Amino acid sequence: MAKKVFVSGCFDMLHSGHVEFFREVAQYGEVYVALGSDKTVYDLKGRPTFNSEHERLFMVKSVSFVKDAFISSGSGILDFESELREMMPDYFVVNNDGHIPEKRDLCHQLGIQYIILERKPHTGLEARSTTEMRQRDFLPYRIDLAGGWLDQPYVSRHYPGPVITISLEPTLEFNERSGMASSTRRHMMELWGPKIPAGNYEKLAKILFCYDNPPGTEVISGSQDSIGLVFPGLAYAYYEGSYWPSRIEHRVDEPLLNFVESSLQLVSLGPRFADYDALEDTVFDRDRAKALADAAEGHWDAILSQDIVSFGRTMRESFEAQVAMFPNMMNERVAALIEENRDCALGWKLSGAGGGGYLILAAEKPIPGAIRVIARRETT
Repeated sequence: MAKKVFVSGCFDMLHSGHVEFFREVAQYGEVYVALGSDKTVYDLKGRPTFNSEHERLFMVKSVSFVKDAFISSGSGILDFESELREMMPDYFVVNNDGHIPEKRDLCHQLGIQYIILERKPHTGLEARSTTEMRQRDFLPYRIDLAGGWLDQPYVSRHYPGPVITISLEPTLEFNERSGMASSTRRHMMELWGPKIPAGNYEKLAKILFCYDNPPGTEVISGSQDSIGLVFPGLAYAYYEGSYWPSRIEHRVDEPLLNFVESSLQLVSLGPRFADYDALEDTVFDRDRAKALADAAEGHWDAILSQDIVSFGRTMRESFEAQVAMFPNMMNERVAALIEENRDCALGWKLSGAGGGGYLILAAEKPIPGAIRVIARRETT
């Protein structure tokens, strides 16, 4: 009897990357595809699908590598759980950017073999993603490497310090509401379309920051988002109690970008849930703000000296300083994932304000199931 293979996903705007994934998966047995409903995709990604669930179902079922497909009856990141428990397949297969600990843990609980594949195009074809199908000229994402929250005056007024960001090529479909500046990125699209205009980086970042926070905005999106998106490469933005930094240092040295790229690995936690509030139970004072600022300064020094051990240690210290002020950033789920990777990582932090997104690891060797990123270079 043929083995059963279970996969799940949105599979919107079906493309060659999807088909190649199905082809690879079919080598394990008969492929059954659980499609996220339109409502589930909207709840998780913060945007509607391009094709309806009925269109997506028709297209996926038409792929020769797929035995059958269906719309998952549940909701959230494990919307397929009921169907998985009923089917009890031999394998559950994901791409590395679709891997989250909850999927793996559920499979281990049920005795289903969990397999992570590397995303790659079919031989002779270009890499494809739904993001690419939506827009040919990509807008970047960003990661704040250390010092995050110092771009808020209610933190940096206690003690000044830098936020260090790296601008990323959108080589992956990063989850919405995951601390990758996706909200500011959407405003960037509204403002400029699918391409950042030429011009002075700081001026453009200020324009985006103002557009992102129109008059009357209650919760100000920090300027590290607009700076990290607009400035290619690495940015060191120094905050002294204001929403805009007093100075910005910008580095695009190829050795530095290569160092950071090779040192970072991301593990998905899934998107942030709507009711998450990082601002509950916060504690601010000089000592906590200074610990965050000192860690960020040390992290910048580690980048400039390309010291991987110090890079990891200061990333961890920055995260610990954040949690001391924003305790809701840490929970049992995050703590368990950190503990799982403690022996193979030199440091860790969460993307953005936590509550979902990505656990960002500093490591010298590849971590199974983790995602690599590519820094955005300057273009002429």
